Amino acid sequence: MWKVFALMFVAMSMIPAGDTAGKLLTQNHDASPVFVAWSRFALGSVLALPLMRADTFRLFGNWRIWLRALLLTGGITSIQTALQTAPLADVFAAFFIGPIFSYLLSALLLGERVTVARSGLMALGFLGVVLVVRPGFEMSPGLPWAALAGLFYGAFLTASRWLAPIARPGSLLVTQLCISTLILTPFGVADIPALTPTVSGLTLASAAFSMGGNFLLLFAYARNEAATLAPLVYLQLLSAVALGWVVFAQLPDALTWLGLCLILGAGVTSALMARIKTDAPRQSESPKSHN
Repeated sequence: MWKVFALMFVAMSMIPAGDTAGKLLTQNHDASPVFVAWSRFALGSVLALPLMRADTFRLFGNWRIWLRALLLTGGITSIQTALQTAPLADVFAAFFIGPIFSYLLSALLLGERVTVARSGLMALGFLGVVLVVRPGFEMSPGLPWAALAGLFYGAFLTASRWLAPIARPGSLLVTQLCISTLILTPFGVADIPALTPTVSGLTLASAAFSMGGNFLLLFAYARNEAATLAPLVYLQLLSAVALGWVVFAQLPDALTWLGLCLILGAGVTSALMARIKTDAPRQSESPKSHN
């Protein structure tokens, strides 16, 4: 189990690390969020080329694949916009409205089972997001963008479940990167900043960390049960807090800490409940011992 934890810890740390590089680009080097999103997809597409297979090409003719990529494009562009003005930990907390939205969409559109317990936990997680975002006059201008990114990502998660039967994870990863690159190229090329060594290094780091984290996540899901890994996805929040403190000297305030705890608690409890339900049928099917 410790190997699984170590793998997920690295993966869930690399994704916020990529966004940290993106925040440095937009906040300190006048790069636009669209450029950061485009460069991440473009470089990620190059890094993902080894995953290309013959069956990958047929997916480009499926409109559902394009819709899924468009949702991801909106999510990444929105979160980079949020990071211009909002602290890293706050952005990730608001972004975690995504799993809640995916839960609702999956129930409505895919007919997935809804339970009172999980619905209550989703409501608790939503309360945590509200405590972080705090709609009103004192709300950070970046946090609505973070919440919008979460909504895009929630829809992307539901679309991924919808399309899971038609393609391998590697092919889905390649298509989402290539299509998103194509969508953003006219805007990203128009916003290329002066490519100093620092800007070039941060641009490469943003793409490499994001691509590496998502690849390790795919690797983990290919070898372990989703119910086992789901609670560990919330390590992103802890990594975001740590990176925000180390890189930007930013720590959440009291209400944000409370919101983070609610989001973590609700998410982990919901995932553990799903794991218990998955394990229960196996235990009942195992042969009984005889005295």
